[in-house]
Order: sequence, then C-alpha cells, then structure tokens
Amino acid sequence: MNILVVSLTEKGRILSGKIAGLLGNFHNFRRCCFRKHTDNSAESFDSLPELIGKNFNNYDGIIFICSCGIAVRIISPYIQSKTTDPAVIVIDDGGNFVIPVLSGHIGGANRLAEILAEKLGSVPVITTATDTGKKFSPDSFAVANNLVIEDIEVSKIIASEIIDNKKIGLISDYKCINIPSEIISYKNCDTGIYIGNRNIKPFPITLRLIPKNIVIGIGCRRGTPYDTIEKRIDETLIFAGISPERVSGLATIDIKSDETGIIDYCKKKKIIPEFHTAQELMAVTGEFTSSEFVRKITGADNICERSAVKSGGRLIIGKNSGDGVTIAVAEKDLIIDFERKIL
Repeated sequence: MNILVVSLTEKGRILSGKIAGLLGNFHNFRRCCFRKHTDNSAESFDSLPELIGKNFNNYDGIIFICSCGIAVRIISPYIQSKTTDPAVIVIDDGGNFVIPVLSGHIGGANRLAEILAEKLGSVPVITTATDTGKKFSPDSFAVANNLVIEDIEVSKIIASEIIDNKKIGLISDYKCINIPSEIISYKNCDTGIYIGNRNIKPFPITLRLIPKNIVIGIGCRRGTPYDTIEKRIDETLIFAGISPERVSGLATIDIKSDETGIIDYCKKKKIIPEFHTAQELMAVTGEFTSSEFVRKITGADNICERSAVKSGGRLIIGKNSGDGVTIAVAEKDLIIDFERKIL
C-alpha cells in the first residue's frame, strides 16, 4: 500500500516515526508533520486541508494522528464511494486507540488497523457489524482474493443476510478452501455467491465475483504511444471475450522498462508492470512462436508470449500482432481462500 501518515503534535511526530519504522518495510510511506513539529525524515506542511485536498485520491491509505473530529471534517468533502475511497485510520497521539473511519473492508482500513494496533500495543476500535460479530465479510474476502465485485449493492445484501444468521450459497469455478460455516456449497438458496467468469446468476440474488487473474504479455516498437497500446490490448481482450476488469498485470522485457506508452497504460489501469530479462524469458518452458529477428534484437525469441507465461501462468491467447504491438494473454491459476487477509 501507498500510505500517507499525517501528524499535528510533537507526540504525533514521534508516533508517526515509530509507525514508519514498524511498517515501512512492507508499505510505501510518506510522513507529513505540521511545521511546528517536524524532523529531517518528514515533510512539513502548513495547511492540513490543503495537504489532504491534494493527496486524498493519491494514496491507498491515510493515517491521521489527531482527533477523529479533525480527520472527519478534513476528509468529508472528498468522500465518494466505498469502492474507490482510500482506507482512512485515526490514531490518538498517545497511540492508545487505532480507529478505522473509512473503507474498512474494500480499502483494507479494518485490517490495517488490526496490524497497527498489534504492533503498537494499542486497542483497535472496529465497528463494522460483520467484524464485531466475527462473521464472514464478502467485501474483505473479495479484495483479499483479488476478485472484482460486480454489484456492491448485492454485496451489502449478502452481508446483511450473514449478520442475520442466514446461510449463503456458493458456486465457484475455482477451488475453494477454508469455507466458513455461513457459506454452503448448495444451489437451493435465495442468496448466494458465484465466483467465475461465466455470465450466470445461479441464485435469485447472486453476488458475482470475477477473478482478476489475467496477465498481458506485450512487445512493441520503440516509441509506440499509449493510445495504440490500449487499443491493441482492448481489441485482443474483446476478441477473446475477456472483460478488461480481469487484467491484473502486464509483463514485458526489461529493455522496455522506460517505454512511455506501456508505463502510462499501467498507471491508468492501476496495475504494476513486470519486467524480465532476456535470460529469464528464454528460461520459460513451453511452446512459443519464435522469431530469430526478435532474438537478435532483444536476446529473446519471443517477448509477449514468454512474458505472459512468466508473470501469469497458462497461455490462453498466443501472439497476435498489429500496429507495431504484439500481445499475448495468460491466466493465473487460483485457489480461493476464505481465510486470506487483505494485508
């Protein structure tokens, strides 16, 4: 996660440094301290509303070390949706309580609060009904297993049924483990969860969870613009009947790590590109479309297919070319774990 930590007081400054030390190896941290209470390893600021206004949508999580009232007033103009808002956590400057106040499930605020509280020896103050009742949360489960929630309103219905001790059906095209008692592998339920890629709704009220497990392998002519790359990828996915929202990654050879079109595509789609050396690509086993010309130029006889398999797994769409771009698609194998955590 990319996390912004904001403090206002001297005690808060010290605590923010402690938090960065505890979690900095696992997350990307930016510390910002009010100018009267800062240090050499933190950025100083004069206006908290201005700081948050510029950065609210740029981070996966924001940790306020201040009162809840201050944090709530500051973030209120920017709150949009539980599916897009960052995780927001408030900690008092004494480090006594860790309080998730926004995006507890999908954003991961509840889980991050639990981790912080454990490391700080603090009390996590979590108020969402499924968590306080120690029940299954469809939102947290989906995010932890990299599943796209098709309809957030249906997810709320499922959560409400679980809170009311109703059984929820499950149909999955993927292997599932650690299934909780609230979930039953049975079709004759009024509400249920379907995990897969088919356009089906096996229950009267069905929460469709779509696996985000597609990796694009790509090669391109030097200087290929973003628009061309997006067009070629979209065409390939549409032709194969694959929803673009299933794309979880993009992979190519390391000599393309500075290719602006590829970098811009990944930024827009919020996916992390993977870059592999020619030696790594040539070590990938399988049957690939080989090009001696490409091998002489890059050191690998095929970029897109080998990259897709290296980062994704099973090749489902082989090399196809156009507009100076080659595309291949791989699908990652999945095991759905109902006990997997977000962080």
